[in-house]
Amino acid sequence: MPPPVFRFAPSPNGLLHLGHAYSALLNFDLARQNGGRFLLRIEDIDGARSRPDYEAAIYQDLAWLGIVWETPVRRQSEHFDLYRDAVERLAGHGLVYPAFESRAEIVRMIEQSPHMQVSAKPWPRDPDGSPLYPGSVTTLPPQEREARMRAGEPFVLRLDSGTACRQAGALMWEEQGSGPGGETKRVAARPEAWGDVVLARKETPTSYHLSVVLDDALQGVTHVVRGQDLFWATSVHRLLQQLLGLPAPVYRHHGLLRGEDGRKLSKSARAASLQSLREQGLSPQNIREMVGLP
Repeated sequence: MPPPVFRFAPSPNGLLHLGHAYSALLNFDLARQNGGRFLLRIEDIDGARSRPDYEAAIYQDLAWLGIVWETPVRRQSEHFDLYRDAVERLAGHGLVYPAFESRAEIVRMIEQSPHMQVSAKPWPRDPDGSPLYPGSVTTLPPQEREARMRAGEPFVLRLDSGTACRQAGALMWEEQGSGPGGETKRVAARPEAWGDVVLARKETPTSYHLSVVLDDALQGVTHVVRGQDLFWATSVHRLLQQLLGLPAPVYRHHGLLRGEDGRKLSKSARAASLQSLREQGLSPQNIREMVGLP
């Protein structure tokens, strides 16, 4: 039996913090304990926010923590053709359509929808809290969609989740951690809760959901160990794996490190970076103790 494969996949859009250290060290420890391999992947599909200096800082921080990874490192920005081909495969099965509305236009569509005019219930939202796409663009004739794309209008490519879920059937995943509600073991996927997710954009031929399942499959990742905030996103990933004929890894969603305000540590909230903690004189062992790892 081949050895298990674990990975850590940060985005180079800011400096790593303690939450990243916990996830990276946990994956590295599990790989060593199980006689497995540890991979590092740079998820840099967002060209506007990704920076070479942040990528260099990732390597420096992980090496300082004592983490060793296989080379070469996979960088998602070097594989756009692969992601584009996957979208075209899904489109060939009638599962993808272009949508042209801005976020503000989507909000306006929801406010003006017949549902909101007659129902006292709020508009349905996905597990992350974003309103589901109304889906009215699916009624556009194919010729009009193609003409608008040729004219250079901004657009995204969305997954027709209703058709996709019917094609895929009931899906499960093996969970070795726990979810927000304490779900463990075999978890029933609920991709319909996400609505018609974005698979690609005019300027970027992929999305997080699409590239992560393709990369995990191509790199032979057998164990995906990541934060609980991505627990229900696994539903979308299982759907895409089924549609594209990809293997399903084992999942383990770990708890999140939180600040004094109770919010999870994040780059946007300016959590203390590993670089700053190192400059303050902390050691890698100090970091292990701070994140609760032996």
